[in-house]
Amino acid sequence: MFTLTALEIAIIAAPMAGGASSPSLAVAVSDAGGLGFLAGGYKTPAALAEQIVDVQQRTERAFAVNLFVPQLPLTDRAAVVAYRDALALEYTTAFSEIVAEDDDWFAEKVAVVIDRRVPVVSFTFGLPPADVVTRMHAAGSYLIATVTSVTEALQAVDRGVDALCVQGPEAGGHRATFESQGDPGTLALGELLTAIRAVVTLPLIAAGGIHSGEQIAALLAIGAEAVQLGTALLRTDESGATQAHKDALVESRFIETVITRAFSGRPARALLNAFIVDHGDNAPGEYPQVHHLTKGLRADAARRGDADGLALWAGTGYRAATAGSAQSVLESLWAEATAANARQ
Repeated sequence: MFTLTALEIAIIAAPMAGGASSPSLAVAVSDAGGLGFLAGGYKTPAALAEQIVDVQQRTERAFAVNLFVPQLPLTDRAAVVAYRDALALEYTTAFSEIVAEDDDWFAEKVAVVIDRRVPVVSFTFGLPPADVVTRMHAAGSYLIATVTSVTEALQAVDRGVDALCVQGPEAGGHRATFESQGDPGTLALGELLTAIRAVVTLPLIAAGGIHSGEQIAALLAIGAEAVQLGTALLRTDESGATQAHKDALVESRFIETVITRAFSGRPARALLNAFIVDHGDNAPGEYPQVHHLTKGLRADAARRGDADGLALWAGTGYRAATAGSAQSVLESLWAEATAANARQ
C-alpha cells in the first residue's frame, strides 16, 4: 500500500474539481516525485473511469482520486428559488431544475476506484461510510480524509482512514467542512495543524495558501508529512483551468480573495469579481443546489473568457502562482524548501 513517506518530494497536487486537475497535471506531479490527483467531483462515473485509465496508461507512479461525500437533502427550497429568480432577472441562460438531493454518483464512483485499484483515494465534504473504508482498504487503497477542525479530525480517525488532509482557511476553492452550512473556521493553517497533531497520530497533509518553499519547510517542521498545493499549480502548462482563470491570478484588477457562497452555496475562497459583488450576499447555504443553478452561467462565462462571471477559486497566495511546467514549479518549490530547512 502507498505511504506518504514513499514520495520523493513531499508535495501533493490538490484535487481541483471543475477541470483544473487534468490527467496531464496528475501525471506530471506524480512523475516529478510528488502525488498527482484527479478530482472526481461533478464528473460522471464514466468520465472519471476514462481519466483514471488515461493516467494509468501514462505513468507507473502512484496517483490519487478525490470523491465528494454526499450532502444532506435540500432544507430551504424557497431560498434557492429566490436566488434563481434574482439571477434570472440578469441572465438569460436556462437554469436547471432545483433538485432536492444529489449524491454526485458516489456509490458508482466508489465502484470505479475499487475496480481500477486506485492507489490513493481522498474524501471531501465528510467521511465515507465504514463499509466503503473496508472495501477500499481491501482493494489496496490508501485513504485520506479532508478535515477543517479538531472535531472532524477525531471523527476521521474513528472512521479508520490512513491520513488526514488538514485544510486551513487560506485554501482556494471550497472549504471541506463536513456540514455545508457549518462554520468554515478561521484558525490559520499552522495553528490548526498543530492543534490536530496534538491529538492524533495519523500522518497529516497541510493544505491552504501554500506558495513558497519556506512555508513548506515550516509546515513539515511542525508535524506535516506532506503539503498539498492547488493554486500554486493553476497556471502551469498541464493545468486544465481556463485561460481566463489563469490570467486573473496575475491581473492587477483582482486584488483580493474572499469567502463566498455565491457560486455553489458552500463557503469557498475565490478572487473577488463582479459576480460575487452582485450576488454574494444573497446566496443561500444550499449545496449542491446553488452549484447547479450557476453552472450554466459559469460555463457561458468560460466560453466568453469573462473572468467576472467565473468562480475564480484561489488561495491567499495566488499572486505567487507561476507559469511553466508543473515539474519546474515543483522542483523550484522543493529546492526552496530544502534550503529553508537547512537554515533552520
